[in-house]
Parts: sequence; structure tokens; C-alpha cells
Amino acid sequence: MQRQFDDLLLGSIELFCLAADLGSFTLAATAASVTPAAVSRAVARLEKRLDVRLFVRTTRQIRLTDAGRRYFEQCRDALNRLAEAEREATGQQTTPKGALRISMPTPYGHYRMLPLFAEFRKRYPDVTVEAHLSNRNIDFADEGFDLAIRGRAPRDSGLIARKLEDAELVVVASPAYLKRAGTPKTIDDLTGHECIQFEMPSTGRAVPWRFMQNGEAIEITTQGGYGTSGDALAGIPLACHGAGLFQTYRFTVENELRAGTLVEVLRDHGGCSRPFILLYPHGRHLSSRVRAFVDFVVEKLGTR
Repeated sequence: MQRQFDDLLLGSIELFCLAADLGSFTLAATAASVTPAAVSRAVARLEKRLDVRLFVRTTRQIRLTDAGRRYFEQCRDALNRLAEAEREATGQQTTPKGALRISMPTPYGHYRMLPLFAEFRKRYPDVTVEAHLSNRNIDFADEGFDLAIRGRAPRDSGLIARKLEDAELVVVASPAYLKRAGTPKTIDDLTGHECIQFEMPSTGRAVPWRFMQNGEAIEITTQGGYGTSGDALAGIPLACHGAGLFQTYRFTVENELRAGTLVEVLRDHGGCSRPFILLYPHGRHLSSRVRAFVDFVVEKLGTR
């Protein structure tokens, strides 16, 4: 195998990562016991090699460019893997540590994942957790994520998919709305109602509603004067305040249903669900912190 990285280049990458992590050439120099000029030369060396600008520099601060951030996230992960490989080669037990970046959709993040993080960090205090809540698809390599939770299996064969649960869907509305507009008894009745829409970022279209009819799952397009995007939970406060009907996951409205703030309708056509799937790289790429998190999440949620 031909060498691609000499000692000088590897040292430059380490200094670059320190500067990016600490947000300062001076602090990076202090941490590495070198001069700020040495850090600046290391970064300049990388920028010349890559032919991209890694930092925006002012007299008071440095800030990563978009290209610099992507490069930093992947270099940081590579350096962590090298350190972990060294510990394993010398027979040392690896304690999970470092930053764990997770992408998840807003409903599952708020109601399933975020409530578990305190317990996870109590078990693994050396792991920091960065949660990114969004309903868009992410690219593991380009965006530096360790794990993601999504609603469908990946096309990328480099990822493992573990189903966490099939989340039941319900249609809800406020008592005030039902008193004003009436309660739908059949799916056909939805044409006369305000149906709050959620637009998927990946398609730019409103998510169809799912129902059971004659023992089969069907999808229908609904209509309404309220549209939301970005946050799939946005329809819940709209429904609570009488805007119309909304289809969401049961686990997101359990409290409102118990309190009577929302009422479930079309029970005879209920029973449909959508999956939530944990995605992560194949085992040979996993750090100890990712392994620990996967085991923890499957322990807590994988039997739902």
C-alpha cells in the first residue's frame, strides 16, 4: 500500500481538529504545547493540499467554513477510530467516550429518544450526545452523523437497519372542533372536514393519511386550509385549538387524549402504523460509543 499521509500531515490534521474543536489557534497551540504560528502553518498546509478554505479568520475569532466543518467531522471521527484501534491492539478495555451525533425525526426525538439521554449519559458519562431533530434525510459521510432514526429502510447497503417499533397512527380533533363541524364516521366523511396537512421535506408533498378498510391498509389524500412543514408535531397545537382533524402517532397525543383536550375519531378504521428504524454503519466501522448507544436504545425501545 502506498503511503498517503506522512507524519507532518497527520500532525497537521490533529492541530486542525484541535483548533476547530476549541475555536482558537491560541487555545489549540496551548493544548498541543506548540506555538500559534505552528497551528496556523498546519492549517495553511491542509488548505493548500485540499485547495479549499477551512476557516474564516478575523482578528478576534476563527469559524469553520462549510467545507471545513465537513472535513473536521470526518477527521475527528478518523482520529477517534485510530485511538480506539490502538487501545484494542494493546489489549486495553475501551470505555465509550467522545461525541455522538444522532439525527432523528421530531416526533420520535421528543417523545422517545430525548427522555432516554439522561439515563444513557449516567451510564456512559464520557460520551457527549448531539441530537439533531429534523424530518429530512441525512448523509452519514458528508454530515458526520453516527446514527439516524428514520421511517424506512436505507438503500445504502453500508448501513444496518434495526426496527425500534411500529408506531400506531390516530386521527384526533378538539371537542370544540367536533362540536362545530361534526364527528366523521367514515373515511368518506373527511372530504367535508378541515384536515391539517404535514409536508414531507423529501417529497415536498403532504403526507397521505393511513387507514384500515376491509382488512387492508390504504392511503388517502386529505385536504385542508392548514399546512405545516419541518416539524411533524406542529399539527398538534393546531388541532388542540380547534383548527381541524390531524393524523399523528398515538404516543405524541397520549396526554391530550387522557386530559380530553383531544378526542380520537374514526376508531373503526384505526390500527395502521409507521415504522421507526435505527440506522448505523456496519459493525466493522463502529466505535465503542456507537455500539454502547445501539445496545442501550435496543434495550429500551427495541421490544415495543
